[in-house]
Amino acid sequence: MSDARQRAIIKVFRKFSNSLGPDTLDFLEQILDAHEIQDNDVESSIETLAKEYNKQDDATMKVSIEVLQKVYETLQDQGHSQEEAEVLDPDSHLHFVNAFEMPSWHWSIERGTFEKAANPPTVSGTADSRVLAVRDRLNVIKQCVLRNEHFAPSTLPSRDRDRLVTLRSTKQLLGRAGERFLLLGMLAWSKEGKLILEDADGSVELDFSQLDEPGEGLFTEGCFALVEGEYTDESKLEIIAIGQPPCESRRTARSIYGHIDFLGKASTSLSDDQKLAVRVREELSELHFFFLSDVWLDHPYTLSGIQKMLDNCVENDFIPKVIVLCGNFTSQSITHGNVRDIQRYQDNFDALANLIATYTSITRITHFVLVPGPLDLTLNSTLPRQTILPSMLSRVKSKIPKVHLGSNPCRMKFFDQEIVIYREDCMTKMLRNVVGVGVKPDVNSDDLKRFAHLSPLAINIQPTLSEYDHSLRLYPLPTALVLADKYDRYKITYTGCHVFNPGSFVGSSFVFSTYKPAEINSEEW
Repeated sequence: MSDARQRAIIKVFRKFSNSLGPDTLDFLEQILDAHEIQDNDVESSIETLAKEYNKQDDATMKVSIEVLQKVYETLQDQGHSQEEAEVLDPDSHLHFVNAFEMPSWHWSIERGTFEKAANPPTVSGTADSRVLAVRDRLNVIKQCVLRNEHFAPSTLPSRDRDRLVTLRSTKQLLGRAGERFLLLGMLAWSKEGKLILEDADGSVELDFSQLDEPGEGLFTEGCFALVEGEYTDESKLEIIAIGQPPCESRRTARSIYGHIDFLGKASTSLSDDQKLAVRVREELSELHFFFLSDVWLDHPYTLSGIQKMLDNCVENDFIPKVIVLCGNFTSQSITHGNVRDIQRYQDNFDALANLIATYTSITRITHFVLVPGPLDLTLNSTLPRQTILPSMLSRVKSKIPKVHLGSNPCRMKFFDQEIVIYREDCMTKMLRNVVGVGVKPDVNSDDLKRFAHLSPLAINIQPTLSEYDHSLRLYPLPTALVLADKYDRYKITYTGCHVFNPGSFVGSSFVFSTYKPAEINSEEW
């Protein structure tokens, strides 16, 4: 076998933090030869074996040939399945995942991969868990940065090696005044009120006086940024450039961590995902999801607007598979309201249930998802938020057969796609907490696209449940991200992730967005 094929085998198993002995490598070569696998199919074939191997309870870091033999025999037995001939059933591949159901995976510096948390998360959290949550954010971003082509050196000799950027740590600054450094860390305020950059090893004060213009995106207290500057005698970093860390595509992340089940709904291989994506495009080309935000049920025209939308669906035989209704479901906060306000809040949901229940042709097919907004009644006000209080939705649950109470945020898994739904007024909060570079005069939707976390803010600005911080993580990058915000409507696609804001379904406008999984694109209505 050629050295190129051997290198491909070793490369795939190295993604899973496995090492191969000579006997194991010979066994894998024999499998490839026996099935006449072409050179361009080696990686995908070996990835299937590697993924299944790492699912075994008796799998070890150094690949065991006995366990690998067992995996190979199992895959051979499954080779005659008739799955490809089956008709696609959208409902069997549609899953709704609340933030509190997601498995907790943390980044292990020792293993260089994700590890599942030993204990189930709690809402109370600890001081250690708050530190771990922030450290996890940094480590997940850092491993993406170090894999980026501008940072990761090639294994082959190249002239481009001299152009690579070297990421440094704050501990490497000491005694090196006058030198230029590139750092990755979190923007924060020190006890003395100075803007600093914090990483795992320490912090350094930042001086923005020489910065002409910041890079793309918004830079807020609590967000992570790449900063380049010169270290001065005053122990400051004089900034000459600041930017958002580069994002990694979903395909790249899945090719490395495809064996990890981040959603708790069973992971699939990249090759399986590609096959499903083709079939969704061909067989489910007319399937749609609807997304509505700010469905104020106490507004006099909201229910008539929903009725008009449902009437159009029936008249045009355009019935969606999913309708997501995001809060706020009230125009005013009733957290500290009286009994009459709370009763009116429940009555409004009852009226919504009665209206939807009259459309039997829709309720037989369509899944309805209710996602709370900042003003809705939930058990907690921190992120992630629990579902709307079930006691408020008793008639909704009894009248609508396919209703799902979503947390905020929540996620949908549809075949190979992952859709994140988040209802928060992000833009307002971030503009209010821009640091270091002043308010940008030309803020637009593109400034929201580069964050790897749904809450890139300090916990004193946006409190979060530290042991559920993983549910706010945008890694691997989702297929689509619904940022339901009272800010202006927009839609953009960044690094393969389609991001859109459906706008507010209030007043006489009744605007919403439809999403087409076959095209991974949305349309404004």
